[in-house]
Amino acid sequence: MRHWKYTIWIVLIIIGLALISCESNMESDYSPPNDHTISKDGIMHKTGLNSAESNCTSCHGEDLRGGSTDVSCYECHGKKW
Repeated sequence: MRHWKYTIWIVLIIIGLALISCESNMESDYSPPNDHTISKDGIMHKTGLNSAESNCTSCHGEDLRGGSTDVSCYECHGKKW
C-alpha cells in the first residue's frame, strides 16, 4: 500500500512538470505586435477582435488560418471563425 502512495505522487509530479514545460515553451515563442493590447486568457489581441473577419485578416489571412504571421486564429478559437 505504501508504494502505491509514492507512485501516485511521482505520477502527479511528472504530469505537473510536463504541463509547466509545455506552457513555458508556448510563452517563449509568443511575441505579438505592440498594437495587440487586449488580453484574452493571456493571449494578446488587437482592438476589433470581435470582428476578426474585418479586422484581423490583413495579418492572419483572409481565412484567418495564418497569413503573413503564420499564426492561425483557429489554434485557440476553433470553429468560431
